[in-house]
Amino acid sequence: MPVRTRTAERYARALAAAVAAVAGLLLAANAAPVDTEPPTSSPAPMSGTAPAPAPDDLAAVTP
Repeated sequence: MPVRTRTAERYARALAAAVAAVAGLLLAANAAPVDTEPPTSSPAPMSGTAPAPAPDDLAAVTP
């Protein structure tokens, strides 16, 4: 019949398993890619500013 382990040994093993689990979760969380969306071709306009007119609109404005 196996020998029963002491309570302190069981707590030490449980603490070591918990530390290993937390370390694994932190490493897995940091392994994800930073940018999940593809980069846009142009930056978004700032609030309060009008968008620049397209080149076709500029040709129509000049006489």
